[in-house]
Amino acid sequence: MKHILIICLALLPGTKHGFAQTIPRWKTLPDIPAMPNADTSGLASVNGARLYFAVFNKTGKDPVILLHGGFSSSEDWGFEVPLLATTHRVIVMDTRGHGRSTMDDRPFSYALFASDVKGLMDILRVPKASVVGWSDGGITGLVMAMKYPAYIKKLFTYGSNYNKSGERHEPFDSALAAKFMNRVKENYRRLSPTPDGFANLRAQIIKLYSTEPDLDTTALHHIGIPVVIGCGEYEQFYTRAHFESLARLIPGARLVVMPAVSHGGPIQDPGRFHKEVSRLLDNTR
Repeated sequence: MKHILIICLALLPGTKHGFAQTIPRWKTLPDIPAMPNADTSGLASVNGARLYFAVFNKTGKDPVILLHGGFSSSEDWGFEVPLLATTHRVIVMDTRGHGRSTMDDRPFSYALFASDVKGLMDILRVPKASVVGWSDGGITGLVMAMKYPAYIKKLFTYGSNYNKSGERHEPFDSALAAKFMNRVKENYRRLSPTPDGFANLRAQIIKLYSTEPDLDTTALHHIGIPVVIGCGEYEQFYTRAHFESLARLIPGARLVVMPAVSHGGPIQDPGRFHKEVSRLLDNTR
Protein backbone atom coordinates (compact mmCIF):
# COMPACT_ATOMS: atom_id res chain seq x y z
CA MET A 1 0.00 0.00 0.00
CA LYS A 2 1.29 3.43 -0.86
CA HIS A 3 1.14 5.60 2.25
CA ILE A 4 1.19 8.78 0.17
CA LEU A 5 -0.91 10.87 2.55
CA ILE A 6 0.51 9.77 5.91
CA ILE A 7 2.33 13.07 5.89
CA CYS A 8 4.74 14.88 8.16
CA LEU A 9 4.91 12.29 10.96
CA ALA A 10 5.07 14.15 14.25
CA LEU A 11 7.43 13.38 17.11
CA LEU A 12 6.49 14.19 20.67
CA PRO A 13 8.84 16.67 22.34
CA GLY A 14 11.27 15.31 24.89
CA THR A 15 14.29 16.35 26.89
CA LYS A 16 17.92 15.36 26.95
CA HIS A 17 20.40 16.48 29.61
CA GLY A 18 17.82 18.98 30.84
CA PHE A 19 17.36 20.73 27.47
CA ALA A 20 14.26 20.57 25.29
CA GLN A 21 14.88 18.73 22.03
CA THR A 22 14.07 20.61 18.84
CA ILE A 23 11.71 18.80 16.50
CA PRO A 24 12.85 19.10 12.88
CA ARG A 25 10.33 20.92 10.73
CA TRP A 26 10.01 17.94 8.41
CA LYS A 27 8.74 15.82 11.33
CA THR A 28 5.98 18.23 12.39
CA LEU A 29 2.25 18.16 11.72
CA PRO A 30 1.21 21.80 12.08
CA ASP A 31 -2.34 22.86 12.81
CA ILE A 32 -3.96 24.36 9.73
CA PRO A 33 -5.85 27.65 10.12
CA ALA A 34 -9.54 27.73 9.30
CA MET A 35 -10.40 28.71 5.76
CA PRO A 36 -11.48 32.33 5.18
CA ASN A 37 -15.03 33.09 4.15
CA ALA A 38 -15.67 32.22 0.53
CA ASP A 39 -17.34 34.55 -1.96
CA THR A 40 -19.41 31.58 -3.05
CA SER A 41 -19.53 27.87 -2.32
CA GLY A 42 -21.78 24.92 -2.97
CA LEU A 43 -22.19 21.44 -4.37
CA ALA A 44 -22.01 20.73 -8.09
CA SER A 45 -23.34 17.58 -9.76
CA VAL A 46 -20.48 16.10 -11.79
CA ASN A 47 -20.06 12.54 -13.08
CA GLY A 48 -22.57 11.07 -10.66
CA ALA A 49 -21.11 12.80 -7.58
CA ARG A 50 -21.87 15.98 -5.69
CA LEU A 51 -18.61 17.92 -5.50
CA TYR A 52 -18.02 20.65 -2.94
CA PHE A 53 -16.35 23.81 -4.20
CA ALA A 54 -15.58 27.28 -2.88
CA VAL A 55 -14.45 30.44 -4.68
CA PHE A 56 -12.37 33.21 -3.11
CA ASN A 57 -11.75 36.68 -4.61
CA LYS A 58 -14.09 36.04 -7.51
CA THR A 59 -12.93 39.24 -9.24
CA GLY A 60 -9.24 38.33 -8.98
CA LYS A 61 -6.98 37.70 -11.95
CA ASP A 62 -6.08 34.37 -13.57
CA PRO A 63 -8.13 31.66 -11.80
CA VAL A 64 -6.20 29.03 -9.85
CA ILE A 65 -7.59 25.67 -8.74
CA LEU A 66 -6.10 24.07 -5.61
CA LEU A 67 -6.34 20.27 -5.43
CA HIS A 68 -5.67 18.48 -2.14
CA GLY A 69 -4.27 15.02 -1.46
CA GLY A 70 -5.77 11.66 -0.57
CA PHE A 71 -7.76 11.16 2.68
CA SER A 72 -7.94 14.92 3.14
CA SER A 73 -10.06 17.86 1.97
CA SER A 74 -9.82 21.39 0.60
CA GLU A 75 -9.38 22.62 4.18
CA ASP A 76 -5.72 21.62 3.85
CA TRP A 77 -5.32 24.90 1.93
CA GLY A 78 -5.97 27.07 5.00
CA PHE A 79 -2.49 28.60 4.77
CA GLU A 80 -2.37 29.09 1.00
CA VAL A 81 -5.84 30.45 0.20
CA PRO A 82 -5.51 33.75 2.13
CA LEU A 83 -2.14 34.40 0.51
CA LEU A 84 -3.07 33.48 -3.05
CA ALA A 85 -6.49 35.13 -2.93
CA THR A 86 -4.96 38.57 -2.42
CA THR A 87 -4.32 38.61 -6.16
CA HIS A 88 -5.90 35.58 -7.83
CA ARG A 89 -9.35 34.11 -8.15
CA VAL A 90 -8.94 30.92 -6.11
CA ILE A 91 -11.11 27.83 -6.43
CA VAL A 92 -10.89 24.87 -4.08
CA MET A 93 -12.79 21.62 -4.29
CA ASP A 94 -13.12 18.39 -2.34
CA THR A 95 -12.18 15.33 -4.38
CA ARG A 96 -15.07 12.89 -4.79
CA GLY A 97 -15.64 10.93 -1.58
CA HIS A 98 -13.47 13.35 0.41
CA GLY A 99 -14.54 16.22 2.64
CA ARG A 100 -18.03 17.42 1.75
CA SER A 101 -18.14 15.65 -1.62
CA THR A 102 -20.04 12.46 -2.34
CA MET A 103 -19.07 9.59 -4.63
CA ASP A 104 -20.88 7.00 -6.72
CA ASP A 105 -20.10 3.32 -7.27
CA ARG A 106 -17.31 3.86 -9.77
CA PRO A 107 -13.80 2.98 -8.56
CA PHE A 108 -11.43 5.86 -8.00
CA SER A 109 -8.99 6.72 -10.75
CA TYR A 110 -6.93 9.78 -11.53
CA ALA A 111 -8.64 9.96 -14.91
CA LEU A 112 -12.00 10.19 -13.13
CA PHE A 113 -10.65 12.83 -10.75
CA ALA A 114 -9.39 14.86 -13.72
CA SER A 115 -12.75 14.55 -15.44
CA ASP A 116 -14.39 15.81 -12.24
CA VAL A 117 -12.20 18.94 -12.24
CA LYS A 118 -12.97 19.57 -15.89
CA GLY A 119 -16.69 19.12 -15.22
CA LEU A 120 -16.61 21.57 -12.32
CA MET A 121 -14.75 24.11 -14.45
CA ASP A 122 -17.47 23.82 -17.08
CA ILE A 123 -20.19 24.39 -14.49
CA LEU A 124 -18.36 27.40 -13.02
CA ARG A 125 -17.69 28.72 -16.53
CA VAL A 126 -13.94 28.71 -16.05
CA PRO A 127 -12.52 27.91 -19.50
CA LYS A 128 -8.89 27.85 -18.39
CA ALA A 129 -7.08 27.88 -15.04
CA SER A 130 -3.75 27.15 -13.46
CA VAL A 131 -3.67 24.14 -11.14
CA VAL A 132 -1.75 23.71 -7.90
CA GLY A 133 -1.91 20.12 -6.70
CA TRP A 134 -0.52 18.48 -3.57
CA SER A 135 0.19 14.74 -3.78
CA ASP A 136 -2.88 13.11 -5.38
CA GLY A 137 -4.00 16.58 -6.45
CA GLY A 138 -0.81 17.04 -8.42
CA ILE A 139 -1.25 13.67 -10.12
CA THR A 140 -4.73 14.77 -11.11
CA GLY A 141 -3.20 17.97 -12.49
CA LEU A 142 -0.74 15.97 -14.58
CA VAL A 143 -3.58 13.88 -16.01
CA MET A 144 -5.50 17.06 -16.83
CA ALA A 145 -2.47 18.52 -18.60
CA MET A 146 -2.29 15.38 -20.74
CA LYS A 147 -6.00 14.82 -21.39
CA TYR A 148 -7.45 18.35 -21.30
CA PRO A 149 -4.57 20.67 -22.25
CA ALA A 150 -6.90 23.50 -23.34
CA TYR A 151 -8.14 23.79 -19.74
CA ILE A 152 -4.76 24.20 -18.05
CA LYS A 153 -2.58 27.32 -18.14
CA LYS A 154 0.16 26.37 -15.67
CA LEU A 155 0.73 23.45 -13.30
CA PHE A 156 2.47 23.22 -9.92
CA THR A 157 2.70 19.77 -8.36
CA TYR A 158 4.07 18.94 -4.91
CA GLY A 159 5.00 15.44 -3.75
CA SER A 160 3.23 13.95 -6.78
CA ASN A 161 4.58 10.75 -8.34
CA TYR A 162 3.89 9.57 -11.88
CA ASN A 163 4.36 5.80 -11.37
CA LYS A 164 5.72 3.37 -8.79
CA SER A 165 9.39 3.83 -9.64
CA GLY A 166 11.37 5.38 -6.85
CA GLU A 167 8.91 4.36 -4.14
CA ARG A 168 10.55 4.25 -0.73
CA HIS A 169 9.98 1.23 1.51
CA GLU A 170 11.61 2.34 4.73
CA PRO A 171 9.55 1.49 7.84
CA PHE A 172 7.74 4.33 9.58
CA ASP A 173 6.46 4.74 13.11
CA SER A 174 2.99 3.18 13.03
CA ALA A 175 1.90 5.00 16.19
CA LEU A 176 2.68 8.37 14.63
CA ALA A 177 1.02 7.36 11.38
CA ALA A 178 -2.06 6.46 13.41
CA LYS A 179 -2.02 9.95 14.90
CA PHE A 180 -2.28 11.44 11.43
CA MET A 181 -5.00 9.00 10.41
CA ASN A 182 -6.99 9.91 13.50
CA ARG A 183 -6.81 13.54 12.43
CA VAL A 184 -8.14 12.87 8.92
CA LYS A 185 -10.84 10.57 10.31
CA GLU A 186 -12.05 13.31 12.64
CA ASN A 187 -12.12 15.82 9.80
CA TYR A 188 -14.01 13.35 7.61
CA ARG A 189 -16.65 12.79 10.30
CA ARG A 190 -17.01 16.55 10.72
CA LEU A 191 -17.37 17.37 7.01
CA SER A 192 -18.77 14.38 5.16
CA PRO A 193 -22.45 13.84 4.33
CA THR A 194 -21.71 10.18 5.20
CA PRO A 195 -19.78 10.65 8.47
CA ASP A 196 -19.54 6.90 9.11
CA GLY A 197 -18.13 6.17 5.66
CA PHE A 198 -14.40 6.64 6.22
CA ALA A 199 -13.68 2.91 5.95
CA ASN A 200 -15.22 2.90 2.48
CA LEU A 201 -13.13 5.91 1.45
CA ARG A 202 -9.99 4.23 2.76
CA ALA A 203 -10.76 1.04 0.85
CA GLN A 204 -11.23 3.03 -2.36
CA ILE A 205 -7.94 4.87 -1.87
CA ILE A 206 -6.00 1.70 -1.08
CA LYS A 207 -7.37 0.10 -4.24
CA LEU A 208 -6.40 3.17 -6.26
CA TYR A 209 -2.86 3.18 -4.86
CA SER A 210 -2.41 -0.51 -5.66
CA THR A 211 -2.35 0.20 -9.41
CA GLU A 212 -2.03 3.97 -9.95
CA PRO A 213 -0.58 6.25 -10.99
CA ASP A 214 1.03 4.78 -14.07
CA LEU A 215 1.19 7.76 -16.38
CA ASP A 216 2.14 7.44 -20.04
CA THR A 217 5.65 8.86 -20.32
CA THR A 218 5.12 9.71 -23.98
CA ALA A 219 2.05 11.77 -23.06
CA LEU A 220 4.02 13.49 -20.29
CA HIS A 221 6.61 14.45 -22.88
CA HIS A 222 3.91 16.23 -24.88
CA ILE A 223 2.77 18.51 -22.04
CA GLY A 224 3.30 22.00 -23.41
CA ILE A 225 2.54 24.32 -20.49
CA PRO A 226 4.81 25.75 -17.77
CA VAL A 227 5.20 23.11 -15.05
CA VAL A 228 6.93 23.00 -11.67
CA ILE A 229 7.62 19.66 -10.00
CA GLY A 230 7.94 20.31 -6.27
CA CYS A 231 9.04 18.03 -3.45
CA GLY A 232 10.50 18.28 0.03
CA GLU A 233 14.14 17.76 0.95
CA TYR A 234 12.95 15.01 3.31
CA GLU A 235 10.16 13.55 1.15
CA GLN A 236 9.41 10.20 2.77
CA PHE A 237 7.48 8.33 0.07
CA TYR A 238 9.46 8.78 -3.16
CA THR A 239 13.12 9.30 -3.93
CA ARG A 240 14.57 12.57 -5.14
CA ALA A 241 15.55 10.78 -8.35
CA HIS A 242 11.88 10.05 -9.07
CA PHE A 243 10.96 13.74 -9.08
CA GLU A 244 14.05 14.58 -11.09
CA SER A 245 12.95 11.98 -13.65
CA LEU A 246 9.45 13.47 -13.81
CA ALA A 247 10.85 16.95 -14.37
CA ARG A 248 13.01 15.64 -17.22
CA LEU A 249 10.02 13.94 -18.87
CA ILE A 250 8.07 17.20 -19.20
CA PRO A 251 9.67 19.70 -21.61
CA GLY A 252 10.82 22.81 -19.78
CA ALA A 253 9.61 21.62 -16.37
CA ARG A 254 11.47 22.99 -13.37
CA LEU A 255 12.28 20.97 -10.25
CA VAL A 256 11.86 22.74 -6.88
CA VAL A 257 13.15 21.04 -3.74
CA MET A 258 11.88 22.79 -0.61
CA PRO A 259 14.48 22.64 2.17
CA ALA A 260 13.86 21.20 5.64
CA VAL A 261 10.38 19.84 4.85
CA SER A 262 8.83 16.52 3.85
CA HIS A 263 5.67 15.50 2.00
CA GLY A 264 3.87 17.99 4.24
CA GLY A 265 5.78 20.98 2.91
CA PRO A 266 2.71 23.13 2.07
CA ILE A 267 1.85 23.28 5.78
CA GLN A 268 5.34 22.83 7.25
CA ASP A 269 6.67 25.92 5.45
CA PRO A 270 3.64 27.69 3.95
CA GLY A 271 5.55 30.91 3.27
CA ARG A 272 8.16 29.18 1.14
CA PHE A 273 5.49 27.10 -0.57
CA HIS A 274 3.52 30.21 -1.52
CA LYS A 275 6.67 31.88 -2.79
CA GLU A 276 7.35 28.96 -5.12
CA VAL A 277 3.74 28.86 -6.33
CA SER A 278 3.75 32.62 -6.96
CA ARG A 279 7.03 32.36 -8.82
CA LEU A 280 5.31 30.09 -11.36
CA LEU A 281 1.95 31.85 -11.51
CA ASP A 282 3.25 35.41 -11.60
CA ASN A 283 6.70 34.88 -13.14
CA THR A 284 8.41 36.31 -10.07
CA ARG A 285 11.91 35.51 -8.89
